[in-house]
Parts: sequence; C-alpha cells; structure tokens
Amino acid sequence: MGIPAASGQVERIELAPAAALFRSLGDPTRLAIVRRLAVAPARVTDLVEAVGLAQSTVSKHLACLRDCGLVASEPVGRASLFRLTQPALVELLGCAETVLAATGNAVALCPNYGMDCCGTSETS
Repeated sequence: MGIPAASGQVERIELAPAAALFRSLGDPTRLAIVRRLAVAPARVTDLVEAVGLAQSTVSKHLACLRDCGLVASEPVGRASLFRLTQPALVELLGCAETVLAATGNAVALCPNYGMDCCGTSETS
C-alpha cells in the first residue's frame, strides 16, 4: 500500500519553504557571510575581508540574504551594519557541523551535491 499521490504533493508544497532556506544557505559565499555574522554584526568591508571577495560580490550575496529575511542592515554613519535577523541560524550552523562530523566525507564526496559537483566555486 503506497502513499496517495495527493499526499506527496502536499508534503512537497509544505517543505518548499525549508528547501528555499537551504538553497539560500547553499552557496559557500553566503554561508561564509552567515558564519561571520553569527559572531557579530559587521560592515560590508568587514565581510569583504572575511570572505576575501570583491565588495560587489559580497553585496550581491548580502542582498540575497536580505531578500530571504536572514539578514538586515542599519545605517551607521556612512556605512551599513549587517546582522542576522534569525539567531536560530547560529544553532542551525552548529547542527550542520555536527551532521558533517558524523558523516565524515560522505557529503563532500556526494556525486550529486559534493564539492566537485555542479561547478561549485568559491567565487559565486
């Protein structure tokens, strides 16, 4: 006896926001920005230094994170100070590190989503 098709469709629809959250964090640069902001709020120049990419690239990723509701900014003088809007992201990162430690290299070597798949690049 299988699961009715309609039930599977409803489940996929209900899981879509979670999938979008993980896609928003799926880029190495955005993940590095979130990790840095988990420590303390930061200016774009601080984030540029932390991730080692051009200001325009960091700003593009910050805009994505802001559009997803994960970061916010407030003006401080002539700069903007970015912060995480969801403190639970810190816990989520910790849980991810626990899962990665438990799985060893399995995720990194995954043929579908591993580090050599899909042209993953640190400069995205």
